[in-house]
Formats: sequence, structure tokens, C-alpha cells
Amino acid sequence: MFRSAVLFFALLVALLSTTVTNAQEPATITVQKGAQLFAHIAGISGSDGASATNILTNDLTLSGAFTVGAADTANFTITGTSSGSSLQGSVVDRSGNSVLEKTYSGDRRQIVHQFADDIVETITGLPGFATTKIAFVANNSGRKEIYTADYDGANVRQLTRDRSISVSPALSPDGSTLLYTGYQSGYADIYRIDLGNGARNRIVKSPGTNSGASFAPGGGSFAATLSKDGNPELYLIGLGGGGGRRLTNTRASETSPSFSPDGDEIVYSFDNGGQPQLYRISARGGTGSRISTGFGYCTEPSWSPDGKKIAFNVRSSGNFAVAVLNLGSGSARIATSGSDAEDPIWTRNSRHLYFAQDSALYLLDTQNGKKTRIISGLGKISEPTASR
Repeated sequence: MFRSAVLFFALLVALLSTTVTNAQEPATITVQKGAQLFAHIAGISGSDGASATNILTNDLTLSGAFTVGAADTANFTITGTSSGSSLQGSVVDRSGNSVLEKTYSGDRRQIVHQFADDIVETITGLPGFATTKIAFVANNSGRKEIYTADYDGANVRQLTRDRSISVSPALSPDGSTLLYTGYQSGYADIYRIDLGNGARNRIVKSPGTNSGASFAPGGGSFAATLSKDGNPELYLIGLGGGGGRRLTNTRASETSPSFSPDGDEIVYSFDNGGQPQLYRISARGGTGSRISTGFGYCTEPSWSPDGKKIAFNVRSSGNFAVAVLNLGSGSARIATSGSDAEDPIWTRNSRHLYFAQDSALYLLDTQNGKKTRIISGLGKISEPTASR
């Protein structure tokens, strides 16, 4: 039965495959949900071929879309040439039909990541996330500071050296800008860093606490929690900063906003004197409505880019855990196991989550449960954020 299924899949791909060049839009091959795809990297030649092969193998494996292995089991074969800032990559199916052929230039690691993302999207129709940038909090220096890295944990760099407390990082969708909460002034204010030139500005410094920024999908504004009116409320604020527009008006605390992918709604945590619960509200403001999750303690929500799921923190059996709510069915499940797991954030494919656990940063494939440790050795790691 398996052999028949593979032969049928190969025939389907052969019928749908289209050669892709730099001047053409990539062909999209429809793959049925749950189809097991096998890829063989036949060899990437050139001075950087071995390194590119290793990076690409890791990228395709972490994507969850492919098993990389031997030629005799492969649905797709990958070849290419990598030297310096140039990469030429090709993918053919089992019948020898060209699926993807493209030339890239730029940073050596990034062009391999882009090739991997193009492979994933061309064959599965879903976005890859190897070009994602991440940021997180770590206390390796003795204080909480912000760090950045590639999606796979490479190129870790300490971004802030504030020697106070730097928390709640938020990357813009395109990864060019980072917002965070800093206490340099003695109070919690929101700072903006241009990751291209390093320019830094304090953009929200209202009286009281200013924290928990979360970008809107377009990247031109963000939601945050401000307490300037007496208790923590949600505000919508432009990148220029200032006081913003108040979205909530209660006597309790609203925190941890996360936008729907269309930008029309915000999910957040609402603590009304009992255990915090998840609520949703129009991005224009109004009255929030509770989301039923089946859990008594819910914080740190993250709305998936496909709009279908919300990941969040819960308390389960005495530990913090990450849960995933399916908005269509209304069912929620615990997605992590072991000791405390916190601060989930979706990748752009709406399949993988970053989260913090055991002083490390992990990547979780929510479809097959595979957990991969991405970064450790920097003290306690928390609050990951990812570009889209």
C-alpha cells in the first residue's frame, strides 16, 4: 500500500511540476495533508558546498515537511553550487522534472535558509520559516538582557547592555525593528531599536508602567499595557510612540496582547481578581469577550498566523505548560510535557512554536510533538519572539 501511495504521489507531482526561474513565480505543488515527503540532497558543490548541505539538511528537517535521506526513497532530489555569497539550487522530482531552480546571492547562511523556505513553500504550499529571526531574554550577564539569533539558534548576539532589566521583546513582522520594556529610567518604559543601524529610542514613557508591546501585522503600530490611567489597560500605539489610543476600560488588568493575522482583533490575558483568562477584543477597542479554554489559568497568548489557533500558558499538575486552542472546534490541549514550559510564540507556518523550558529555548512541532533544543547556556532564557 505504501509503495502504491508513493507511486501515485510521484505521478501527481510530475503532472503538476513547473520549472521555476528568477523571472517566474514559484510553482506550487498540492500535497495532501499528512503526506510523508522524502528529500535527498545529492550534493551541493563549490567551496561552501559542505556547509550549505549541512544547513539545508537541518532546515528541511526542522521544517517538519521532509525527511532527508537516501536517494532510493526520495520523492525529490536537491543539487546545487555554493561559493561565497552565491548559491544556485535545483530540485527535481522522481521523474526528473524540474520543481525549483533558482539563484541566490547574499549572506551565505541566509541564502541557504531562503532556498530551504522556497523548497518548503513550492512543494507544500505552506511557508517555510528558516529565514525567521528570533529574540529572547537571558540573564547570562547577571541581569536580564535581550539577545537575538537566527531561527535555528545560530549567530546569537547580545543586543542590550542596559545593566538594569530588559524584558518583553517584540520583533516586527519583517524583523527590522525590536520593541522591549526597559527599566533604565527606574520605571518600565518601552524602547524601540532599529536592528539595521542600532538606533535606540524610548518611545513610551507615560507615568506608571509601560510594557508588553506586541506588533500589529503590518508593523506600523503595536499594542501594549499602560497603567497611566490607574490600572493596566491595553493601548494601540504608533511606532512614533506617545500615549496611544486606549482599547480597554475596566477595573482589572489586561496584559499580553497578540493580534489576529488580519489585525482586526486582539487576544489578551485578563485578570479580574481571580485566575487570569483569555479574552478577545476588537483592535478598535470596546468590550472584551472571554474565550473558553477549559483551563483555570491562562496567560501569554499567541495567535497563529493562519488565524486558526491560539497558544498560551496554563498551570497543569503544578507546572506551567503550553496549551494550544483550536478556534474552530473550541478544543484545547496541552502541547508540552515535563517541567515548567512558558512563553509560546508561533512561527510563520502556524505549525511550530518557540517556548522556554529548563533555562533553554525550544522549538516544538505541534503536529508530531518533536521538541528541539535551539539555544542553551545563557542562564535562564524566557520570552521568545519571532519575525514573520
